[in-house]
Amino acid sequence: MQSPSGVPQHATDVTLNHLEYYAPDADEAAAELEDRFGLRPWGSRVLPGGGRTIALGVRDIAVLVTDGPHTRAFTERHGSGVADIALRTADAAVTHRTAVAAGARSLRDPATEDGATLAAVAAFGDVAHTLVQPPAGTDGTWLPGFGPLTPQPPSSTCLERVDHFAVCLEPGDLAPAVERYERTLGFRMTFAERIEVGTQAMDSKVVQSPSGDVTLTLIEPDTSGDCGQIDRFLRDNGGAGVQHVAFSTRNVVRSVAVLAERGVGFLDTPDTYYDRLTERLTPARHPVAELRDLDILVDEDHDGQLYQIFTRSTHPRGTLFYEVIERFGARNFGSGNIRALYEAVEEAALAGQSR
Repeated sequence: MQSPSGVPQHATDVTLNHLEYYAPDADEAAAELEDRFGLRPWGSRVLPGGGRTIALGVRDIAVLVTDGPHTRAFTERHGSGVADIALRTADAAVTHRTAVAAGARSLRDPATEDGATLAAVAAFGDVAHTLVQPPAGTDGTWLPGFGPLTPQPPSSTCLERVDHFAVCLEPGDLAPAVERYERTLGFRMTFAERIEVGTQAMDSKVVQSPSGDVTLTLIEPDTSGDCGQIDRFLRDNGGAGVQHVAFSTRNVVRSVAVLAERGVGFLDTPDTYYDRLTERLTPARHPVAELRDLDILVDEDHDGQLYQIFTRSTHPRGTLFYEVIERFGARNFGSGNIRALYEAVEEAALAGQSR
């Protein structure tokens, strides 16, 4: 059934329920999220077929970290990573049926579990979308195997929710992936751009659930240019997958300072980026000196400004990493920073050669 706009009506209630990591060692993976990012554990459970799942969260972020026999094929191919972006829906059976009828690949037929209805469809690569319909009357967090959970108190890191997932796709898969999300889950494309940095290029399109709660930045490399970071991710990850998870905050300066104290490593930004920053824009939320001190990037669109920073990957393959983002009205994803940072690095390199 569709609305007059053509969007499947059942899709309008889709929100993010949780994300699930598969890891060779759940304790180790959960410890990084707890110790460095301030997520708080709700508990753990042993799985019937072996292995265990640990539940963590803070504010509107809910995470499962799982190991065991059923995760082994994923971790052997990709290492630790996001294996499931679980979507909450008012009717999992209808969402599943409509998505499959529109061409989605079913991974799990609807079934009842602890009063909830769960189903699953394929997302991209080896990543799934579990469809979660919590028991009637559930307002807060509900996680499979754990049930309803009490809200976690705020963390000193000030992280609040998942802003978006950045997804690397194989060359040629971008347009089909966008069309598939539109057709099967009622997502809409909200942003598209081509980014060229030197001899490298990539194409990106953003798809978002009608509720606006689930955002995927889909990226594919342009193979006509030189090999770049997207090509390397695809090689090292063993195919398509989640490149980074962006956590939002209301104060990026405070969050980054606390995260750094907790041992999170961030990418360095050359001083030349800040030397020429005012040629692009004037930061409205944080002074340039604070941004420079913490290596925070800033971009803007016609709606406002965006402050962001990327962590160094601690993944053994150097693939998965994180972003901390503060939106001061902006709706974009910092594409101006990619060009500006590239130019700053080039300028710094040339300055070093001239000495």
